[in-house]
Amino acid sequence: MKNQTYRMTMLFDFYGELLTDRQKEFFDYYYNNDLSLSEIAENAGISRQGVRDVIVRAENIMQEVEDKTGLIRRFEQMRPHLDTIASAASEIKTVNYRQYENPRLTELAEIIAAEAAALKE
Repeated sequence: MKNQTYRMTMLFDFYGELLTDRQKEFFDYYYNNDLSLSEIAENAGISRQGVRDVIVRAENIMQEVEDKTGLIRRFEQMRPHLDTIASAASEIKTVNYRQYENPRLTELAEIIAAEAAALKE
């Protein structure tokens, strides 16, 4: 994956619901809100090391699940294929508009594009 923050936020998006409320809160503050360990510790009334332990534990839990399921890896592998499908659907619509004006081709191209977009979400 691209970098540590991107990797962690992807893990959180996919597996965040497996964490405790406290793990989710600290993880979100650290990675999504860009708070330092010290800032989180001060707000939570615990030590910096305590915050770090919670975040590391959360990272390990989510990474373990990813190692077992591979959902993010498969999602990342599927993404370029979905982009290609969406691009082909757009090209079909363009060619149809310029040459054939077949409403059924336009309808099918729109369905393909919509389904590819839905899979990306």
